[in-house]
Amino acid sequence: MRAIIAGGTGFIGRALCAELLENGWEVIIISRTPSRVGELFSSGVIGMDWDGGGHWGSVMDVDTVMVNLAGESIAGRWTAAKKRRILESRLEAGKRLFKAVASVDIKPRALVQASAVGYYGPHKSTPQTEECPPGAGFLADVARRWENSTRAVEDMGVRRVIIRTGIVLGNGGALARMLPAFRLLLGGPLGHGHQGMSWIHLADEVSAIRFLMEHAEECGPYNLVAPNPCDNNRFSRTLGAVLGRPALLRVPAAALRLLFGRMADEALLTGQLALPEALERAGYAFRFPDLEGALRDILFK
Repeated sequence: MRAIIAGGTGFIGRALCAELLENGWEVIIISRTPSRVGELFSSGVIGMDWDGGGHWGSVMDVDTVMVNLAGESIAGRWTAAKKRRILESRLEAGKRLFKAVASVDIKPRALVQASAVGYYGPHKSTPQTEECPPGAGFLADVARRWENSTRAVEDMGVRRVIIRTGIVLGNGGALARMLPAFRLLLGGPLGHGHQGMSWIHLADEVSAIRFLMEHAEECGPYNLVAPNPCDNNRFSRTLGAVLGRPALLRVPAAALRLLFGRMADEALLTGQLALPEALERAGYAFRFPDLEGALRDILFK
């Protein structure tokens, strides 16, 4: 089997490539800087330029699965320019992948389209499953349009899977940004702390993606989150306990808004309690279903 991955040099993409290689897949990464692929991976991974869409057709066949993880990180202050990059980077990647699929006679076996639980918009205590409608706000709009950017491949008979990912915990990403404050005894909940945190261990994230790539009967949206989401208060207490540090210093909402602007209200002070109903129904078994076990594995393995 062959995987063509857009966004393969990112946090999730690098781990997914390692997961696939360990399980006998051939991996091709589409990147703006193909030379970086050689720096990050072994010689077994091939790098192709985004502008070389014609070359993708030469390696695309019925044993190929395309994975679209490409998109600008949402981290950072949301200026008008930042928000434009967040949206346009995702829509452009989807457009290019669709054009590549449309240009070849032999279509890929499947396309896995990235998204996020931000699709559901801000929610307090109502669990969000794949059956729930899209919510309101910038992140919800981005996720909805990101998902739709490759929808037309279904009309060409290509199986499409949508992965709505939560907060991915691993050596890097969001957790790496949290750890310094906690280790310096400055960690604690954000604002009121009641916002939902739908998290997933990086190992489960990439294992679940491979599961969906390999199971030909699976299609549609899947929440890639652990089955035990929590609020920010509990997350902070658990992280503090695992590190042997207190988690008492609550970060005022006003300070977060000053630092991050609108991002604070949409991504830090609100959240979702998403559940992986479709993934569990498909038969996926989580390696790290509880938060404390996941954090201990990441921090002390």
